[in-house]
Amino acid sequence: MTMILPAHHILPLAHLRRLRLLNGKGRVLVRPGQMVEATDVIAEAPAPGQHLLLDVRKALGVQRVSEAERLIERQVGERVEKGDILAQTRGLFARILRAPVAGQVVAIYKGQILLETQPQPYRLLAGLPGQIAEVFPERGAIVETHGALIQGVWGNQQSNHGLLTMLAETPDAPLKADMLDLTLRGSVIVGGTCDQAEALKSAAEIPVRGIILGSLSAPLLPLATDLNLPVILLEGIGQIPINRLAFQLLNTNQKREVYLQASWNPALSEKPEIVIPLPAEGKAPEEAVEVAPGRTVRIILPPHAGVIGKIIQPHSTVLLRSGQRIPAAEVELENSQRVTVPLFNLDIIA
Repeated sequence: MTMILPAHHILPLAHLRRLRLLNGKGRVLVRPGQMVEATDVIAEAPAPGQHLLLDVRKALGVQRVSEAERLIERQVGERVEKGDILAQTRGLFARILRAPVAGQVVAIYKGQILLETQPQPYRLLAGLPGQIAEVFPERGAIVETHGALIQGVWGNQQSNHGLLTMLAETPDAPLKADMLDLTLRGSVIVGGTCDQAEALKSAAEIPVRGIILGSLSAPLLPLATDLNLPVILLEGIGQIPINRLAFQLLNTNQKREVYLQASWNPALSEKPEIVIPLPAEGKAPEEAVEVAPGRTVRIILPPHAGVIGKIIQPHSTVLLRSGQRIPAAEVELENSQRVTVPLFNLDIIA
């Protein structure tokens, strides 16, 4: 029986096509064949306005609704800038109500002003340098490029780019606060593991452009999630070293510009990605591959988490101690040890 699994990509060179879409309808600003940079806006959509209710009576210290409405100096439909006077009293101890944000007066009722803000439109960035391969009217486009690709297992939904800087000399080297200084400003840094909150905080204060780790201790996940810069984990939660293939690929591309898309949605099989554009043409990566002898795999869970191996023999089912029968494969690890691993505990590297 043929068994197929999604591929996990660790590729020194690949032809990449990445879809960039607005959440709703908008306006596409690029055309097929156009060259773009990562920070170029390829589409935009209007953002919904927010509403602020301002109580004139409370702000000016008056009692009657009629008096508050008499002091209002704006009309419905009028646009105002931040700081513009909306209402004021007169005299020696005058009080003034100013617009807290730019917007439009949409209602005046019982001594209150309803102000609708005018937010900037949402702008969709290319995310990668490359060429526009295809345009989807009112929604977005496909950006095409060539380069190294490394997929991770967790990301904090941020994106950015910078010069790749290896702080980890070995795959398990911990990222520590005393390793960080202002010379790293604008860099994407690589550490093996991290269990130190101060290291993440220091990186954000510099600030670096992104953080790549093999693993992160579980208590630091909320902090990593809230950082205003991309964080990508290549292996998972705990103390798991970066796998050998990914570490070598990162190490050989030091000081190259690297692009991080830390989008992560397991329900949609969306993985965070590290892309290093290269001046050469690669092949499109396989998205699903057959579980077959000779395939390179990465073990996901302990006791061999993050270890690379090769499939010796796939098995349609093996009997577990629990009495369950599940698909598995015999895998030879890099230390020549052979283990039988359930397929759910394997990433096939392609």
